[in-house]
Amino acid sequence: MRRNTIKLLAAAGVLLLAVGGMLMWGSTYIHNQVTTQLAAQKVYFPPAAAFAHPKVGTEITPSMIPSVSQYAGQQLLTGQQAEAYANNFIAVHLQEIGAGKTYAQLSTESMAHPTNAALAGQVQTVFRGDTLRSMLLNAFGWWKVSQIAYIAALISFGLGTVAFLTGTFALGWVGFRREEAAIVEHARGYVKAA
Repeated sequence: MRRNTIKLLAAAGVLLLAVGGMLMWGSTYIHNQVTTQLAAQKVYFPPAAAFAHPKVGTEITPSMIPSVSQYAGQQLLTGQQAEAYANNFIAVHLQEIGAGKTYAQLSTESMAHPTNAALAGQVQTVFRGDTLRSMLLNAFGWWKVSQIAYIAALISFGLGTVAFLTGTFALGWVGFRREEAAIVEHARGYVKAA
């Protein structure tokens, strides 16, 4: 292997290690921001007792048992919890409140019937629920970015370590081989002179 190629390999290793460090920093920063922002909202899952008798039309429906009950009584602090709360708790209640209609559909209906106070109340409730749901899903999305950055950092550290060590040992080996060749050449010259 050429000496310049070996140097490039070692340099690539250093670069990959630096990239890994930046990815790890980014992952940690995003993770901490998501956790801090979710903690500040002080959102808690319903207590375990609430999941004992799930019924459609109540706070806890049967569809929530596999996804939401695992977090019973916990404060919402992680991306996984945010996704479960948004998609399997809020979304279920929004479907019930709006009778399966979206905010846009309810809003259009409300504008067509401006004197219907109950419908206007539904529109406001569904709007607030959709807003909270989208914020929680945004937190979940950034949580996933944090996880991907973490995995990419580990891969970068691994490849960087391999490239750096390979380049470093190869440089040492090439240097050793050159030194050995010089000693052999010097010995041949000594033998010929004698």
